[in-house]
Amino acid sequence: MNKLLKTLFLVSMLIMALAITMPTRVESNENDEEPNSLRGTSRFLSQRSSKATLTCDRNPKVCYTIRGSGGPNCCNNKCVNFNTDELNCGKCGKKCGYSKICCEGKCINPKTNEKHCGKCGNKCNSKGSCVYGLCSYA
Repeated sequence: MNKLLKTLFLVSMLIMALAITMPTRVESNENDEEPNSLRGTSRFLSQRSSKATLTCDRNPKVCYTIRGSGGPNCCNNKCVNFNTDELNCGKCGKKCGYSKICCEGKCINPKTNEKHCGKCGNKCNSKGSCVYGLCSYA
């Protein structure tokens, strides 16, 4: 009896595993394009991204057209912003050093820079100076 229960359990687990991984019938579109719905495909196939085929090394305009891209510039097949990206500051591959940030395509120290005190674009008054990233007027 115990051996029969174990066998029955293993068979039921095998059937459940097959039911989960096997695709069901997918209706084709009129033009035999990709289905609009991912229903009926396995979870591994449904993880395919349509953005994977659009690369900026072949088509740089992709960086402008994709919503939420990293920026308008293409560097190492990734969309980046040369004005603010600390790994590609001003040009592809130019990294900002420790404690520096990228502002307007230049690596600056936000703790002492008068034009970018504490963050990009935070300019201190003509009477003040930038001390530890804060405008000081003493």
